[in-house]
Amino acid sequence: MRVIGTAGHVDHGKSTLIAALTGVHPDRLKEEQEREMTIELGFGWLTLPDGEEIGIVDVPGHRDFIGNMLAGIGGIDAVVLVIAADEGVMPQTKEHLAILDLLQIPSGMVALTKTDLVPDAEWLDLVEAEIRESLAGTVLANAPFVRVSAKLGTGLENLLETLSKLLKEKPERLDLGRPRLPIDRAFSISGFGTVVTGTLADGNLSLGDEVLVLPSTQKGRVRGLQTHKKKEEISIPGSRTAVNISGISLEDIRRGEVVIKPGQYETTRRLDAQFRLLDDISQPIKHDTEVKLFVGASETIATLRLLGAEILNPGEEAWIQLELRDPIITVRGDRYILRRPSPAETLGGGVIIDHQPKGRHKRFDERIIEKLTSLAEGSPADVLYEASLANGADTLSNLIRDARLEEADAQEAVEELFVENKIFNLNESGALHLTDALHHESAPESRTATHPKADAMQFSLKDFVIATTHWDALKERTLNMVRAYHEKFPLRRGVPREELKSRLKIKTKLFNAMIENLLKTEDVDDAYRSVQLPGHRITFGSTEQAKISGLMRQFDANPFAPPTIKSSTEEVGEEIFNALLALEEFVQLSPEVVFRKSDYEKAIDMLREYLAKNGKITVADARDLYGTSRRYVLALLEHLDSQRVTMRDGDFRKLR
Repeated sequence: MRVIGTAGHVDHGKSTLIAALTGVHPDRLKEEQEREMTIELGFGWLTLPDGEEIGIVDVPGHRDFIGNMLAGIGGIDAVVLVIAADEGVMPQTKEHLAILDLLQIPSGMVALTKTDLVPDAEWLDLVEAEIRESLAGTVLANAPFVRVSAKLGTGLENLLETLSKLLKEKPERLDLGRPRLPIDRAFSISGFGTVVTGTLADGNLSLGDEVLVLPSTQKGRVRGLQTHKKKEEISIPGSRTAVNISGISLEDIRRGEVVIKPGQYETTRRLDAQFRLLDDISQPIKHDTEVKLFVGASETIATLRLLGAEILNPGEEAWIQLELRDPIITVRGDRYILRRPSPAETLGGGVIIDHQPKGRHKRFDERIIEKLTSLAEGSPADVLYEASLANGADTLSNLIRDARLEEADAQEAVEELFVENKIFNLNESGALHLTDALHHESAPESRTATHPKADAMQFSLKDFVIATTHWDALKERTLNMVRAYHEKFPLRRGVPREELKSRLKIKTKLFNAMIENLLKTEDVDDAYRSVQLPGHRITFGSTEQAKISGLMRQFDANPFAPPTIKSSTEEVGEEIFNALLALEEFVQLSPEVVFRKSDYEKAIDMLREYLAKNGKITVADARDLYGTSRRYVLALLEHLDSQRVTMRDGDFRKLR
């Protein structure tokens, strides 16, 4: 699930273009429709030619609403930079482009709109050449161009095809097992309560999940999920998601807050970051400058502390520490934008290096600069951990390969992650102590532990591991699913394995390894190809027991010509009948015939006794033996053949 965004100068046709593509105009406010100008974020969705459904975020183009633009543009996978053919590059085009470049938006294209107003092809070529000059050196330097007219409908198919090609080249959003939903819109629906929307990142949200809204610390539970107005049981990273939250009132939520699962994130009032000042700002930046920080959907005032410099000139980069007026939620690697509050101006931006620095840094301490440089580049353990988060469950061999670590660095990184309990071994018992040595396949010699706390540890490249946070989240989600299944279907032993795997949406290898670990730790029981919680038992109430007693009387009347499966199900109901099968009260002989277990065992004893005397038996003989019809006898004999009790020899059966 991917999300694209628009960008560009006011009145260049962003909203009109989206309306032409989706059939729905994103401007929903009366004021927006009257002024024909986007003020708040608008949202929509469409299906690309390859069948992928994508979300759309339409942002304001007017400079007075740049804060609203920044609340929606950060979570997108690709951008459509909209430039009107009759005006070309304008002031907000340049500012939006600078923001896209600072945020390092992964992909994008240029939509040259209103081409019906400029029918001269040579003029359009000149406009494109001018735009190319503006894009040089930015993330959109090599972006494809599409000429469109929303009024005439020309170029729209080409635009969709181009978008489809762009997104095919980009990976899906990672599931890191730690979901966060920056809130860009909050409202209330009568009969449902509080609803928030945003672009989900870093993990899944599921129905029933307990959630926390930070920094306000409001607690609630996921009552409903929608993506593109379709109800979902699970929302995946990268999707535009609407969350109906019970237990929280609308008055207690505001845009910029973040929906998370408890215990996975903490607020911060201080950040360490890399910063690049734009080339064309009005004046240099001094230490202790007051700025506006935009990260995710949040906005707050901050004091910019320059580290290792007294002043920063246009186009220069520096390490900075930001002291925030309000607490926010962010993580290492998030990109941000800084603006001057007055006069309003985009200053620059960069990437967050440490979202929880321990204290206020000494500005010219070389050790601090070295530490930030090291964090930016990442230690071997950091890099390996990020690979584990990105890959999900994988072998150490694949993780080391993807992290591009040298052998010695890999050895130390693996030990460090195990000692700090950041990765979990899914092999065998799930213990951290492994049996083989970490080695390159071309050099199988053993390696001794190098970490001070890892003296007894040895590792194998074949070990199947997962980030502990991911494992904990997956385990919790699995147990919650099984628990919910028991509540919904109390007369079933447990969740069928295939159904559980399908609902979890994980690969077979991970699913099997997870179930084996949960069985060994006794978090779940194996229930005949199903998964159940320990202590779960099928029990019948008085009403159900009365129905069962009535059915059993019919079996008593003629044990070897009992009610069919269809009539038995009609008598007690499908859930009760299936429960009796699960409890082995019945033995199913064919799609139509079922015997009580006691009658089935008696039938086998009678058959063994007959064959001990006579050596063989025909269908007719068996019919007389049991005093029943051919229908039941055939079902019984064919079943006993399949169970290797008997074997067929022409028209006869013998004991195998």
